[in-house]
Amino acid sequence: MNSRQSEPARQKNVLGQPLEPCGFDPLTGFYRDGCCNTGPDDRGVHTVCCVVTAEFLTASAQLGNDLSTPMPQFGFPGLKPGDHWCVCANRWLQVVQAGAACPVVLESTHEATLEIVPFETLLEHAVIPKTLH
Repeated sequence: MNSRQSEPARQKNVLGQPLEPCGFDPLTGFYRDGCCNTGPDDRGVHTVCCVVTAEFLTASAQLGNDLSTPMPQFGFPGLKPGDHWCVCANRWLQVVQAGAACPVVLESTHEATLEIVPFETLLEHAVIPKTLH
């Protein structure tokens, strides 16, 4: 077996390309690796790379998912507007339906999201990559 076969397959984003990092400050991802990687242990499907807004954080808390309050016992610093964070796909969709969507980075949003969120919905809230500005 050559070394290429022994390397794990790189996870893909919703565009079918290699998954890009989402955020390192604070360190995000279910596996706290900066990416919205997922696997069998990730029951919440933390796959949507968001740029959180104050409206999103408020609506999320009102819907039962407080992302602003630090929880140091879990290594969670609490989020503030502008932070990049891997959010559970169903939770993000719930906040969208409540009218408080936050921007999404498609290049950093895992393809597993598409099992829960329609691509068109992600596209409506997509951040335009800096290379296209």
